[in-house]
Amino acid sequence: MTDIDLRSDTVTQPSVGMREAMVQAPLGDDVYGEDPAVNRLESELALRLGFAEGLFVPSGTMSNLLALMAHCGRGDEYIVGQQAHTYKYEGGGAAVLGSIQPQPLEVLADGSLDLGQVAAAIKPDDFHFARTRLLALENTMQGKVLPAEYLAAASRLTREHGLALHLDGARLYNAAVEMGVDAKEITRYFDSVSVCLSKGLGAPVGSVLCGTADLIARARRLRKMVGGGMRQAGQLAAAGLYALDHQVERLADDHAHARLLADGLRASGYAVEPVQTNMVYVQVGERCDALKAFAAARGIRLSAAARLRMVTHMDVSRAQIEQVVDVFADFSRQ
Repeated sequence: MTDIDLRSDTVTQPSVGMREAMVQAPLGDDVYGEDPAVNRLESELALRLGFAEGLFVPSGTMSNLLALMAHCGRGDEYIVGQQAHTYKYEGGGAAVLGSIQPQPLEVLADGSLDLGQVAAAIKPDDFHFARTRLLALENTMQGKVLPAEYLAAASRLTREHGLALHLDGARLYNAAVEMGVDAKEITRYFDSVSVCLSKGLGAPVGSVLCGTADLIARARRLRKMVGGGMRQAGQLAAAGLYALDHQVERLADDHAHARLLADGLRASGYAVEPVQTNMVYVQVGERCDALKAFAAARGIRLSAAARLRMVTHMDVSRAQIEQVVDVFADFSRQ
């Protein structure tokens, strides 16, 4: 195994405290609604985010899929960003499994969608068109935080047009920590939110979908349909509870490490995009494969892309970030 893995914040290992919480978790059959830790995770996160109920699922992809299918029926449409995870990186599940048509729009440099373009994309009530039912946003979006004023404006727009508003909050807590607010200050604008526990929060598996009681009831049925019902899932839920109680505030360390990495790379002449949270984007062009191999030989694991994304997380220290900066500097001198 390599010493430093910057491909994603999904590669984290459970902490000692998290492992202990998992071992001690009481267990039951969650499909029967009898797992105490799952029930507590669902109710606790829903309460923290201002929703009626929550639903624990194996992955963020499934959580988003259930939300889209619970909000939309066959032949309906949702508006989404071209680079959004729900559109580009989830296997086309909404279209394949839900018969939901995506209406993608280009994502702006700040991670938002132009709300004027969103309004123009909403279809009129005419049988020639798919029925627009939902706007899906992502926060953070490629490491960028959507401002509260923007979320409020998006909420007003969807209310005016009778649409629902869903948040892919895979990195919701990164956004909240960077904004210095409680996560509820972000989620209060939405009808549903998907929260991933296995990224920066450091749990091994799982996401939670939060929404109204009716929406979660529909999503629970859909979860069974797509094979997401789990039995003695309490150990996984206990990891999520531990993460929420102990590993949220430390996300600020990841953000600081990302800024340190960005500053060091700029000093070596690399073109680095502005950093807000735990993602660093670097333009490396056609040298991406050579850079990946060079770094791998020195114990650093990277993705290979012309626009290289590096993600800081709880298993990468400040000293390791400094080591990465040195390796990039060595590569640039070749």
